Amino acid sequence: MLSGLISALLVFSPAIFWGILFAWSYRREPRQFKNAIFFFLMLIFALSACAVYTQDIGIFVLLGIAIPFAPIVTVVFLLVNAWIVIRREGFSLSNILPGLFALVIVGWIIGIPVAIGMSDSKVVLSLSALLLVLGLWFFFSFVALLVYSWFYRRLPRKRRFDYIIIHGAGLRGEEPTPLLRGRIDKAVELWKAQGSHAILVPSGGQGSDEVISEAEAMSRYLSARGVPQDSILLEDRSTTTMENLVFAKNLLDARQTTPYRCAFVTSDYHVFRTALYASKVGLKGDGIGSKTAGYYFPTAFIREFIAITKEHWLPYVIITMIWAASVLAPYLGHLLGILFPNQ
Repeated sequence: MLSGLISALLVFSPAIFWGILFAWSYRREPRQFKNAIFFFLMLIFALSACAVYTQDIGIFVLLGIAIPFAPIVTVVFLLVNAWIVIRREGFSLSNILPGLFALVIVGWIIGIPVAIGMSDSKVVLSLSALLLVLGLWFFFSFVALLVYSWFYRRLPRKRRFDYIIIHGAGLRGEEPTPLLRGRIDKAVELWKAQGSHAILVPSGGQGSDEVISEAEAMSRYLSARGVPQDSILLEDRSTTTMENLVFAKNLLDARQTTPYRCAFVTSDYHVFRTALYASKVGLKGDGIGSKTAGYYFPTAFIREFIAITKEHWLPYVIITMIWAASVLAPYLGHLLGILFPNQ
């Protein structure tokens, strides 16, 4: 029995390691990008350990089918999704993102082996190796963020919030768009669920093509839903998610000197990035998501991933520096041999 326990611990030790690291990081701050990496590694090693420990042929068969077919299924899904989004929302760069993402996957999967097979050049082989590793990190972090953002959105939110910040999402004339109405309705639902206790903070400035600010349009919508004016605090200067949070924090800090807690209400695909930015500016609270149309979610999430990747570029730099060091090492050794022949 003892030997069986030791064997199980050895098999599951990688999953336990990443699980402990994730629990420690999550306890310190749930709204971190690295939590997605730790969480996903924990899941991968736990699944692998289950397959090895139980020797369940079904798990091996499932993995054997999933690994080669997952890219094909993903590419087909993204291309179909891009076609659906363009039909419903019109042609734009953001709406063709799923299609572009599918082409990147195809180019990466096919292009690197073709380049390696057709060239004996060390430069081509070396660059192909770099692109292979960068691509692996890119797709790994994409799936990790997708999985963790889903997990984060489904965590229980039983806290009592002092303020409910509603993030803007565009207007049609003086009326909130359907996407924005979904956010406002979610905020009102949360406000009522805690006994109409919190102050609602509509956040969004006036765009160059807008008649009024998003905050003002949201305030009117809230009033029509029965929210009294003394429960509404407008933030009507911001134009980005980060500004939403910074300007709202300035308003709340000026209003209240004691500690307070916020809910950041936005669309479900946008929850984790909003919570990530809120952590950066020092706002305590949780992201709450309103439902997004299923066909639009992939497009929106790819946008979110690109924005978060721009904030977390360091892994790409580290990978490139390690690659550069490995490429230059022989030349540096040769140069040192010339400069110090007797050493």
